[in-house]
Amino acid sequence: MIYRNIELPENISFFLFGPRQTGKTTLINHLYSEKVFKLNLLLNRDFLKYSKDPDILIKEVSRKIEDESINTLIIDEIQRVPALLNAVQFIIDQYRLVCVLTGSSARKLKKGAANLLGGRALQRFLFPFTWDEIEKIYSLEEVLTYGTLPHIVIAGKKLRYDLLNAYVETYIKEEIHAEGIIRNVGSFSRFLDMAAAQFTEQVNYSEIARECQLPVMTVKTYYEILEDTLIGIILHPYRKSVRKRLSAHPKAYFFDNGVTNAINKYSDDIHDASLAGKLFEQFIINETYRFLNYRQSNIQMFYWRTNTGAEVDLILVKNKIIIAAFEIKYSANIAGSHLSGLRSFAREHPEVPCFIISRASEPYSISQVEIIKWQDLSIILNKFV
Repeated sequence: MIYRNIELPENISFFLFGPRQTGKTTLINHLYSEKVFKLNLLLNRDFLKYSKDPDILIKEVSRKIEDESINTLIIDEIQRVPALLNAVQFIIDQYRLVCVLTGSSARKLKKGAANLLGGRALQRFLFPFTWDEIEKIYSLEEVLTYGTLPHIVIAGKKLRYDLLNAYVETYIKEEIHAEGIIRNVGSFSRFLDMAAAQFTEQVNYSEIARECQLPVMTVKTYYEILEDTLIGIILHPYRKSVRKRLSAHPKAYFFDNGVTNAINKYSDDIHDASLAGKLFEQFIINETYRFLNYRQSNIQMFYWRTNTGAEVDLILVKNKIIIAAFEIKYSANIAGSHLSGLRSFAREHPEVPCFIISRASEPYSISQVEIIKWQDLSIILNKFV
């Protein structure tokens, strides 16, 4: 089993959310193998039984404690039967059992006013592999082309593109609809195609709504769904005013390059330099997002842009103070022409350290900007956590 960087709570109940096939069940089964009672609500047998009578779980757990001395309850895909959470709360309070609850999305639970076990269970999130987890068995080219979903990484190269297409069709389009998160799979599918075509770019809700023949509010809701289901990352432009920040155009990224390529119907050979650059930017944004999430950091991610169009891909903000700025360049040879955005930023924020993340073979500096190898991203981020 490939080691995962995530640190899970010990001796306390928790939710583990993440998109399908990111390895939640594999990880939990590896960590909890003894004195465990496991349910999987993807199985029709379990789904129908507990949908009909959620409180039967309390009786089953009581019997398992007496007969088998279990100390852990694991429920996969808890969002399928939200009513079970009331029984889970009773079990935590009455029996002091550790309850591990996995799910592909917290959105259905939150929107349905489900019992999220306030004060009794923490929340953690699992994503596709990070580079640190697979660097010995994978390459940057594979990351950009196929992404890092576990079942894609371990699959043979000939199967990867077909598996990604199946993932897009059966999970992102159909299962999100089946879970009741969206009502019209056709309109969501049109939106998804448009959103994937514009990944890494500023989002213009009105333009997308017009192209997809949807209301603007529906488009905004669909972007919220991508974020809530952990399929998308939304970066807002940095503004001191939260109101101004939320009213400006955000940038949208998908959680996996392979999924992005499958939605866009790109071939499994990425040769176009512009496309490779966008995929590289998305990869770095995802790596940063996962690093901060796994560290339980309160650092926020934004991008920076002036009214004249000068832009910096990523800035990190801690306690409302900008602590670092990053440009992301696919080039292996960084020169002064790549620094225009950071120069504009530095004139306003001369005290903030600036970096360019690139494919350079060795780190160096230009005009007080540090050029770093992409492989050293986690080392740099460690300085700010």
